[in-house]
Amino acid sequence: MPAVAGPGVENRRTCLLNRPVQYCRTRSQRRQILRFVDFIPPDRLKPAPGRLGRVALLTVVFLFLGCGGSGPNKPPADLTQVSGSTPFAAGCNRAPQTGTLYSSTGVEPFLAIDPNDPSHLVGVWQQDRWSNGGANGLLTGVSRDGGRTWARTFAPLSRCAGGNASNGGDYERASDPWVTFSPDGTAYQISVSFNNSDQGAGKAILASRSTDGGSTWGDPIALTRDLDVDVAVDKQTITADPRDARLVYAVWDRLTQLTNPNPAMVSGPTWFARLANDAWEPARIIFDPGADAQTVSNQIVVLPDGTLVNLFMLITQASSMNQEKRVAIQRSTDKGVTWSSPIVIDQSFTIGVADPKTHRRIRAGSIIPGIAADPVTGKLYVVWQDSRFSNGLRDGIAMSTSLDGGVIWSAPIQLNQSPNTPAFTPAIAISAHGRVGVTYYDFRTDDPNNPNSLLTSYWLVTSEDGGATWEEKAIGEAFDMRTAPVVDGYFVGDYEGVAADGESFTSFFSAATFPHVGNATSIYFYAEAP
Repeated sequence: MPAVAGPGVENRRTCLLNRPVQYCRTRSQRRQILRFVDFIPPDRLKPAPGRLGRVALLTVVFLFLGCGGSGPNKPPADLTQVSGSTPFAAGCNRAPQTGTLYSSTGVEPFLAIDPNDPSHLVGVWQQDRWSNGGANGLLTGVSRDGGRTWARTFAPLSRCAGGNASNGGDYERASDPWVTFSPDGTAYQISVSFNNSDQGAGKAILASRSTDGGSTWGDPIALTRDLDVDVAVDKQTITADPRDARLVYAVWDRLTQLTNPNPAMVSGPTWFARLANDAWEPARIIFDPGADAQTVSNQIVVLPDGTLVNLFMLITQASSMNQEKRVAIQRSTDKGVTWSSPIVIDQSFTIGVADPKTHRRIRAGSIIPGIAADPVTGKLYVVWQDSRFSNGLRDGIAMSTSLDGGVIWSAPIQLNQSPNTPAFTPAIAISAHGRVGVTYYDFRTDDPNNPNSLLTSYWLVTSEDGGATWEEKAIGEAFDMRTAPVVDGYFVGDYEGVAADGESFTSFFSAATFPHVGNATSIYFYAEAP
């Protein structure tokens, strides 16, 4: 394998991705308040006394305030812009870097809602993305009024965000942010942090905790560290047990043999670590697919009976032109102590996404499925990109469900409402009473006769009957994908964030330039009207 600049997986991911119904009418769209940026002093956001504990000291705080209407230099009226200009100083990596830096860009966000206070939101994203892997740092947005205003801060998961040798965050870049809330209101986030100047040899999976709702973050704990260009760690996620504040789960894939001249020797098992009673247990393999195979995008959900379900994409024959991709799960009925053998949901026939006019690649969530569980019945829903509905012509959004905790799965159905255009990067959430929400991008609003842009829209489809019928609404307005950072193709994220707020859904997503705004690629918040 060639040397890579990031954590060792960017080039491999490029190889993996570059492979040659009718529904109900939509509801009327509901207008919301437009927001703009203003500054507030940090002392306005101090946590309550006694809640700080061990925290990171570097904090950058901004507030986004409501304002009516839309117009030049303002985001669409139903969106709140959360990210903005970079808080990081030039050269903050403290080592020579290769690649193109897209300063003041925000990509690949994720969102969590405090189970004790639905107006309390924490979102994370990559700030200042590099073309060849990772970002200068991961930023955190905190809202305590349901998304109307946001404060920005960060955990010390990279040097630019305050990481150093003493606090454990001494890495040049960070990527793949994920965040979760425990039932006691403690927030956790996770990153893959790594170096560029040593050809990606130094890398770690880092977890950080906040006891004040996300305003400040503790020194990171390394769930794994490596100092070898032959190894890569990737696509980590973190899930707090919703019924036991003592338990938090983390999963990721770890690739080995990357420098072996025989690419068929590469292997990427699933690794698992558990926080139990305030201490992280040693990480261990819970599934090894063997040589020339890997898992990616491991994600855990917890069923009402306490069963853990880990979703992942299983890739076999990975070095060949005949790769096979399967959406699969594992189950644990003892809180992660033991795990079942993989259960395959279905094959993935993703072909990836490209600009239909120039054929330049869009880096999307082709190998990143999403999972959610009904909090009452335990019904499982999984979504992914798949070209089966067009006989391999274009990717759409597939969904499969399970009524028995993941043992038996339904045949996939197509969710994207405009089947004649590619749809990509789905995310899914389930409300307290079983309403289903799925978000995704597509190109239906683009003008095929305009060679100068690629208008891309973001959509929310919802179902109140378990997926039998669907309603659709646009989120914001179309943006020009060609103005996004170029990272193995135009890039706004391998995944996006969506969460349930009561019976409504909130979306936390990245968009490139809106034609009337002229913005850099940024993170936006959307709240569906009740």
